[in-house]
Amino acid sequence: MTELRVYLLVKDLARQFAAYMSTPTRARGYPPMQGEHSLIIEVAPALAIHRICDLALKTAPDMEPGLLYTERQYGILELHAADLAHLNFAGEAILKGIGHKPEDQLKPRTLYADIIDDVSDQHAIILNRTREASMLLPGKSLLLYELEPALFASVAANEAEKVAPGITLVDVQMIGASGRLFLSGTRKECERARDRIDEVLGAVIGRSGKA
Repeated sequence: MTELRVYLLVKDLARQFAAYMSTPTRARGYPPMQGEHSLIIEVAPALAIHRICDLALKTAPDMEPGLLYTERQYGILELHAADLAHLNFAGEAILKGIGHKPEDQLKPRTLYADIIDDVSDQHAIILNRTREASMLLPGKSLLLYELEPALFASVAANEAEKVAPGITLVDVQMIGASGRLFLSGTRKECERARDRIDEVLGAVIGRSGKA
């Protein structure tokens, strides 16, 4: 029995998030572009993701897979397309094939959220050594999120950028036991992004339970 952990439609990919998803560490397949739409799915056991990929690509052969990944427990697939209808068509085939509905996914849970003002030089340096997106500049405010399942960090990053275009995407960690998001900007930008993230995650319909 395949467990559906995440069934996440990310609409209208923002510029920074699309660029992040196109880096070699994320887009191991076809890189997504700004303005496209993305369907991201996580299942357990991990290898069941290959059945998901098979169902999607045989139903919609023109679909572009950007990420097909198996970690210790979970399998992850990212598909993207310019036409939202194509993604919905592929998604319906996936759900039918594994006998699930979108609301069978886990509801996201925020484990930690904080805004750190006036980041110090040393803090910025050590964080920049491990970040995978843009640099954190000293003196900026830093918005932090930790949540589960991890993949919800992706929609959090995308929605934050859309409501606060001046914000900087520093890092998104969207694979593993929990997801982590690092965004920097002015205090007001971080607050606007935080409020939108809370709104989007709170509206997700899903089952409760520890990820």
